[in-house]
Amino acid sequence: MICPHCEQSLLRRERPANVCGKCGRTYALDPKTNPLRLHDLRVRRVTRKLTRDGQVPCTPDQLWYALSRRSLRETQVDMGCAIALTLFGLVVGIAGLLTVMAFAVVGGLLLLGALGFVVAEIGGVGRGRPRLDRKAFHAGALADWRRVYQALPPGVVDDSGYPSPPAVPASEGLVLVCPDRSIAVFLDAAGLTTRYGVTLAADPGALSDSPGPGPVLVLHDADAHGLLLADRVRAALPGRPVVDVGLPLDAVYGRANAVPVRGEPPKAEVMEPLAERAELSPAQFQWLRKGWGFPLVGVEPARLLAVVTRAVERARAAADPERRRAASVGFMTWPEGDGA
Repeated sequence: MICPHCEQSLLRRERPANVCGKCGRTYALDPKTNPLRLHDLRVRRVTRKLTRDGQVPCTPDQLWYALSRRSLRETQVDMGCAIALTLFGLVVGIAGLLTVMAFAVVGGLLLLGALGFVVAEIGGVGRGRPRLDRKAFHAGALADWRRVYQALPPGVVDDSGYPSPPAVPASEGLVLVCPDRSIAVFLDAAGLTTRYGVTLAADPGALSDSPGPGPVLVLHDADAHGLLLADRVRAALPGRPVVDVGLPLDAVYGRANAVPVRGEPPKAEVMEPLAERAELSPAQFQWLRKGWGFPLVGVEPARLLAVVTRAVERARAAADPERRRAASVGFMTWPEGDGA
């Protein structure tokens, strides 16, 4: 690996205990000792990309997904074992044919074991399963980074000091329901809440005690539970305008650059309402039933902020009588003409 301090190439024996053998400085992450094969230079590079060189913030969970993308595409099958079993099986099998037949049987069993690895690889066993979940990332790689550098990577928001989104939002004004606390922290850190007066809520059940007239936006993962969130909010707030901002399944399903995550398969009571939705294809329904989904933390921060900002602006315009009247007469639209 390359030392993040002196930028010298280091062999494994030249970096004991995460200390560079050439400059003597300590680094945080060694690709040989963490499940995501991380090193400091990669973390910095990915963070700069996520934050667009500091133009937008990002949260630790958004960084977790970005660093996990590569491993989420891969299976968890060790093909090195398959190769070793194949070679050993061939040697033992040939030896058995020439000497003792018992060796041939053992060689055949070894080849069958190698075939099992190949079948598992083709079947995608382990694909979509995080090598390191969010909590382990905080307790492991992120804690190691803090220990060495006394801070998070530049641009990453320290969400440990943020309180949870308020249980009961204001009865009037715009409300954004987002169960993912990491995304709520990101939107708050990006200034959305103060700029537009948006109140964040984590659970639609908390909204039932404040049945104000203001619109409610719903932001969710593209998985079985997330696709039902807007319906839950409508049931909790009958008569109040509810807008499903997304994440829409069609925006990520089957897209090559959208790397999904596989969790536990949802229960039957979750899938039953989805079975009645005409907009879901049979393939999408089966995909969701197997536990697949795409998390909000996987959306590029700048893109997510832009989408939510547009949704907030539209909701505010629709709820404001003066803005609706101005839009009806073409106020703030570009005048048409010959361009002279």
